Amino acid sequence: MASQVVGVPLSLTGRFARFGEQARLGLEVWRAAAKGVELVVEDDRSDPDVLERVLRGLAGRCDLLLGPYSTLLMRRAGRVAAELDLLVWNHGGAGDDVQGAHPGHVVSIPAPASAYAEPFVRRLAEDGERDRLWVVPGKGSFGRQVAAGTERAANERGIPVTVAGPGDALPVGGSWNLLCCGSFEEDVAVIGRAVGPRKVCAVAAGVRAFGEVVGDPYGMYGVGQWFPGGGQGAAVGVSEREFVTAYRERAAGVVPDYVAVQAVAAAVVATHCAALAGSTGRAALWGAATALETTTLLGDFRVDPGSGAQVGHRAALTRWS
Repeated sequence: MASQVVGVPLSLTGRFARFGEQARLGLEVWRAAAKGVELVVEDDRSDPDVLERVLRGLAGRCDLLLGPYSTLLMRRAGRVAAELDLLVWNHGGAGDDVQGAHPGHVVSIPAPASAYAEPFVRRLAEDGERDRLWVVPGKGSFGRQVAAGTERAANERGIPVTVAGPGDALPVGGSWNLLCCGSFEEDVAVIGRAVGPRKVCAVAAGVRAFGEVVGDPYGMYGVGQWFPGGGQGAAVGVSEREFVTAYRERAAGVVPDYVAVQAVAAAVVATHCAALAGSTGRAALWGAATALETTTLLGDFRVDPGSGAQVGHRAALTRWS
């Protein structure tokens, strides 16, 4: 095939900029090593309306389209893909509703939001914890989906659980555990007002910036799509070791977060499926993706053939030390 142009809208400014910049750098590192690929990145400014304009523009001049970062923005991207009869490779929207909303038009790379808390709840059960788990989702649907998955996982293991509202009072004293599942800022705010939980887990704690804004994250758990050293061998695309080494060289020694790795995994799978299909047409790419079962630097890849939602990859748990 001729050189492929990969287009991606990313939040280089606005509320998601800390994550959009990581994804951009990760993709630029990937592009430097990839053959026969051009990369076009445009700023969606963390705004759904801007995102739509950018995505429509990229669709007219790119062969493959990656989605934006965040469930909020990916929700709009899915609607645009369906309207224009395109396929978007979703690397930044973990929301269950985003992953299953537009069969034939969205292929998802990350594990869905409802599965995020599984490794933390499993750890509590393995440690013999039976203290009540307080779950505080954010205001958006992503947090509600994580909370619903947490409640199911806790009920299956006999762990009592309370799902609180974003502004509800938390226990003072006693023995309890905490899981926060909102936006980065919402998680940080909840942890700032929590007094005395035995164990704390937060979606926000899955990225390096958490340690920069929380006074002492020692012992807190983070949940995310990937952590350094947790990857397995990549059957397709760049290996974890190669990518992390190259990223650190570009980022003054800083190790990438899962945000960058999942963006690269999307680019790897997209270009691999185009090669398998011998085409960048939507139907051909969809057929290749839904038949594919493989591994990338992010981990397992396998999607539900009916919806395009990710079913192979699993969320990962880490602990600050």
